[in-house]
This record gives sequence, C-alpha cells and structure tokens, in this order.
Amino acid sequence: MIKIPEGKELVLFDGICNLCNASVKYIIKHDKKNMFCFAALQSDTGKQIINQYKIDTTKTDSILLYNPTKGIYYKSTAALKIASKLGFPINLMSIFLIFPAFIRNCVYDFIAKNRYKWYGKKESCMIPNPELKSKFLE
Repeated sequence: MIKIPEGKELVLFDGICNLCNASVKYIIKHDKKNMFCFAALQSDTGKQIINQYKIDTTKTDSILLYNPTKGIYYKSTAALKIASKLGFPINLMSIFLIFPAFIRNCVYDFIAKNRYKWYGKKESCMIPNPELKSKFLE
C-alpha cells in the first residue's frame, strides 16, 4: 500500500518533462484546498505505483492520479479529475469527462507524444524548493 497523507490524492508526473513540471506548478498554485501531493514517476514512490498497478510506461508516461480509496486514473481522466478540484474556471474542464476516454486520450496522447519536442526536457527531475518540499513524496 502506498502511504500518502490523509485526505490527499497523489499526482504522479514525468519529472524531466518541462510541460509536466509547469503543470505541477500550476496545480500547486491553484490547489486552494491543499488536496494534492506529488511525486515524479521516476521516484521510488512513482516506481512503486507503476509496479503495483502494472503500468506499461511505454503507453502511459506523463501523468497519473492516485487516490488511496479509488485507485489510479490515467491520461486525460487523471488530468480532468485534477482540474475538477482546482476551482473556477479551470474546474469547468471536467465537462470533457462526458466524452469517452478513448476519444479524450487521442488528444492527450498527441500532446504527450510531442511534449519533449514542443516544451523540452530536463536532465534530471525537478527539485522542489524548501517551501514546496512538504507537498512532494520521495
């Protein structure tokens, strides 16, 4: 069982992706209810979840949302579930959950496949500054 703080959900992200890192910073800034904690997919916590849920990282490699009671959400479902908890107006994006995941994920996969080309990547995972460190799991 993955240990995360009580009442929180865990956002797993590609720690070397500039788009993913910018998204995490956006979530932190707009997470007024302090509902999320974070870990890079490359971290020990990320690897543990990947193994536990037998995730094929060649098919899902950019964002996951882990809820200890509801399990794991992938790709566009993860992104939209996160957006739904960030407040107005970004929470309006959750309306796209009415579309089947295979349709939403076509758009998601296109962006994910091109994210390094469009936004670049880092040599190593983001290291949070001291004030944000409490939001990150190892």
